Amino acid sequence: MARSSTAALIARRTFAAIPSVLGVIVLTFILTRALPGDPAAYFAGPAASQEAIEQVRETLGLNRSLPEQFFIYLGELARGDLGSSLTTGQTVLSDLLTRLPASLELTLAGLFFSLTLAIPLGILAATRPGSWIDHGVRVLATAGVSLPTFFTGLLLIYVFYFLFGIAPAPLGRLDILYSPPRSITGLYLIDSLLSGNLEIFWAALSQLFLPAVTLGLFALAPLARVTRAAMLAVLSSDFIRTARASGLSTRTVLFGYAFRNALLPIVTTLGVVFSFLLGANVLVEKVFSWPGIGSYAVSALVASDYAAVQGFVLTMALLYVVLNLLIDLLYVVIDPRAGVES
Repeated sequence: MARSSTAALIARRTFAAIPSVLGVIVLTFILTRALPGDPAAYFAGPAASQEAIEQVRETLGLNRSLPEQFFIYLGELARGDLGSSLTTGQTVLSDLLTRLPASLELTLAGLFFSLTLAIPLGILAATRPGSWIDHGVRVLATAGVSLPTFFTGLLLIYVFYFLFGIAPAPLGRLDILYSPPRSITGLYLIDSLLSGNLEIFWAALSQLFLPAVTLGLFALAPLARVTRAAMLAVLSSDFIRTARASGLSTRTVLFGYAFRNALLPIVTTLGVVFSFLLGANVLVEKVFSWPGIGSYAVSALVASDYAAVQGFVLTMALLYVVLNLLIDLLYVVIDPRAGVES
């Protein structure tokens, strides 16, 4: 019964996501064509004649009408073909598959750093409302969300790399002295552990630390504030007062009852923050020369590389859909009533 309910939930969410994905495809196509600049003139070069530019335009298929271009694009999508990038010369699918693990590793590391700080701080602030801890958490959260990610990244590089010299140069996922681990998942930390190469693991971790902290500080505010608010609401509930009156220990009441019931809004915020970080890491990737899909999208945008931009946006939309589906399933695990009610 539970399995059929979960399968029905997945099916409903998947079908419900189809119109959103189709809308993203249409909007992305229109917006990329509305971008300033002429990709034919860009790729023909500054010294190209008008005849050469028109020849490039015809080669790229940009001399066709917009509806015709759109249906050609839909046909290619149906075949799983995202087109070829004009800036890299590779297929967009290959570029995205090569770079996506770097962005996912950075985003997951930033989220992990944020969670390890935000949840304990949010619980501490909720159990001591109005105290100096509560005010300190509020100040830290406000500072984290107020500072732009590129500024935080540059500041951390200046302090930890330039002044103290305890962080590696911000030049990608791995120092030039090391070779990437054998690709299994594409995530260097996991692949180096699976290969048993601890030297590469520590080298990759040291490169990842500063960009992950930069992203994590940015995500700290919403997670800490939602944790505090959810815990405050649960701690004032009747069943918590009953649990305390029954003589249960503070630890059991806090983590066995209160935190478990406060998890749903925290998980909801976690999903939103993760999606937001996937987009926000564009600037972090540029600052730390991180070879992810964010920096790839910026380069494609500058060159009006339509196929690459469309592929990037479509990938982000699909990731968002999958993430929301996972969160819905997590709701059912945390509170089975969520699955029944849905």
